[in-house]
Amino acid sequence: MTTTTSSAPGKTGVDAAGKQRANRAQRKDTIFAFSFLAPQLLGLIVFLLGPLVFAFALAFMKWDGFGTQEFVGLGNLQWVFTDPQMLTSLANTLWFTVLQVPGLLVSGFMAALLLQVTRKARNFYRVFYFAPVITSSVAVSAIWLWLLNPELSPINPVFKAVGITPPDWLQNPTTIIPVLVFVSIWQGMGYQMVMFMAGLENVPGSLMEAADIDGASQLQKLFRITIPLLSPTILFLSITTIIGSFQVFDYIYVFYDTTAPASARTIVYEIVQITFKELDFGRGAAIALVLFLILLAVTGLQMVAQKRWVHYTE
Repeated sequence: MTTTTSSAPGKTGVDAAGKQRANRAQRKDTIFAFSFLAPQLLGLIVFLLGPLVFAFALAFMKWDGFGTQEFVGLGNLQWVFTDPQMLTSLANTLWFTVLQVPGLLVSGFMAALLLQVTRKARNFYRVFYFAPVITSSVAVSAIWLWLLNPELSPINPVFKAVGITPPDWLQNPTTIIPVLVFVSIWQGMGYQMVMFMAGLENVPGSLMEAADIDGASQLQKLFRITIPLLSPTILFLSITTIIGSFQVFDYIYVFYDTTAPASARTIVYEIVQITFKELDFGRGAAIALVLFLILLAVTGLQMVAQKRWVHYTE
């Protein structure tokens, strides 16, 4: 004798109705979520994505901002890589990056290490070092413009007192980029310090205790435990610092306005000058496109290389 079983009558219909209600509720939640996201998405499209696409198209055009646009193909990009001043500005930007990025990382890390062992006055020094970060770059530039003025500077008499003839810091081609690097490090070190301090707080104390038991020296603990565990922080700071260094502009503009010498001009300074002073929007967009591609390539290489040297704690 065989027995056949069947689902209870109406069960399939109940399940289907439940799924329909769930789908309707999910659609309502989705619509509700997009209604909140719509203003931000609209602003993103209008003020970021739209201008980005327009700038990309302008890189292949000749346009003064008023007349008709003329397609010139790769002419603007060819000019970027053949114009002597553009090559000089690119070299200045690279030199600034080479000096600034290690300087910021090392100074911020050393300050964080020193503050880690400073207990009583830690908060005071933290505020003291971080204050320039929240200060306007224009204000910082104005202060250093006065400090570096050869006629008004209170720094130059100190050099003369010890028998050193100070150069004209902002006009000497050999000192312009180092001075810009020094000012940027002075302003940005506090941010690096705070980020490194946060990373140092996450270094497990048990590892340090184990290293002490094994007789490890301070340098061994630094290079074998602390720095490897700080590698995610170093990766983040190196990426953001490189991007910021390629975009340096405000110091130069305050120091020189629109008359910066060739040895002080950088990529972003050229973009502003060519686009808004010479009204050559095509070439300005071409420079911006080259800058975007350089930063994209550098960031991509860092993300690929981080698999070899970045260590994440579980």
